[in-house]
Amino acid sequence: MQGILYEADSSLVFVFVTLILGGVGAWMTGRACAKTWRPEIVMVAYVLILGLGIRFIHFSIFGGTLLSPHYYIADTIVLEIIGYLGFRFTKTRLMIRQYYWIYQAAGPFSWKPKS
Repeated sequence: MQGILYEADSSLVFVFVTLILGGVGAWMTGRACAKTWRPEIVMVAYVLILGLGIRFIHFSIFGGTLLSPHYYIADTIVLEIIGYLGFRFTKTRLMIRQYYWIYQAAGPFSWKPKS
């Protein structure tokens, strides 16, 4: 996977910066967008900005490449997936809690009409 997802010699840098730091930030971004009833495209835009911040952390602390479209896209795709999961998880909980007479859970990321 080295060269595709991360440029460092150690995958621990990718795990720590992108998955842990960026993942928590992306999850919270998705959660915040869902709690304020914003559309998914707003969450996508915020996570694109978060991807720039994650690239800067790779560059400033671990000596990675700052202006690398390849690694920015790789990091941002991972962050978008985590952000979308946070968005759907929170939106499902909101729909079930606020409209309990209409909807029921169909899993952790979706809801369905009550039958």
